[in-house]
Amino acid sequence: MPMPCFPRAWAGSRRGAPWGGCCARSNGGPWRPEPGGFIPMREIVLDTETTGLDPATGDRIVEVGCVELINHLPSGQELHLYINPERDMPAEAFRVHGLSEAFLADKPVFAEVVDELMAFLGDAPLVIHNAAFDMKFLNAELKRVGRPPLPPERAIDTLRMAQTRYPGSPASLDALCRRFNIDTSSREKHGALIDTLLLAQVYLELIGGREPGLALGAADKGGEGAERIVIERPYRAPRPHAASAAERDAHAAFLKKLKNPLWLS
Repeated sequence: MPMPCFPRAWAGSRRGAPWGGCCARSNGGPWRPEPGGFIPMREIVLDTETTGLDPATGDRIVEVGCVELINHLPSGQELHLYINPERDMPAEAFRVHGLSEAFLADKPVFAEVVDELMAFLGDAPLVIHNAAFDMKFLNAELKRVGRPPLPPERAIDTLRMAQTRYPGSPASLDALCRRFNIDTSSREKHGALIDTLLLAQVYLELIGGREPGLALGAADKGGEGAERIVIERPYRAPRPHAASAAERDAHAAFLKKLKNPLWLS
């Protein structure tokens, strides 16, 4: 059974005690509001892989990974999409993520997965590293299919959080994983779902790690980055996503290689 990073809160939740305005659950399934009780806080950690750096010059999204967090901890609900960009794959982009034109040729185009993606996102805040990049691409894709853009205020930018907390220090995802001793050995190339799982651990550390109140002092003083961490929104259950056998095997192999992931500590 997965154990949370906050053992006293976990123990209280097993007795039905509220935890930070929410009730914890241990069944590994989707979280639901307690009848007559508290509403859990839902966030989505999101990452994309693309054909390049600028949608204005024709670059497209080729992969989206999403991990649902409930009260900052992974709930077990994930969405992983490969997308046919309807264009060639530049060599520079292929070297980053390893997704070839041949691999993506039989994948759905964005218009065919947009409903599934937006249903999973719901109205939750989006935890993204270098949010401006991913939001720019997501909104370009949404515009192509006639959908309204995602407002920038929905994004919680972990890059800005890290730069605020550790000014002058490297703030890439790899650098933050090294800082927090998060194992990245199973990631040979960038992948949207693997990167979201790593970012979920980084985000938890940025807001205080195993004791989440510790990193919120800057918010109390009007500091940048942590101000949007405490958010309560009505919970909307995402539409279940049936991962392929290959995706499940790859995900299981990745999790086995993680050393002491924060949400299982």
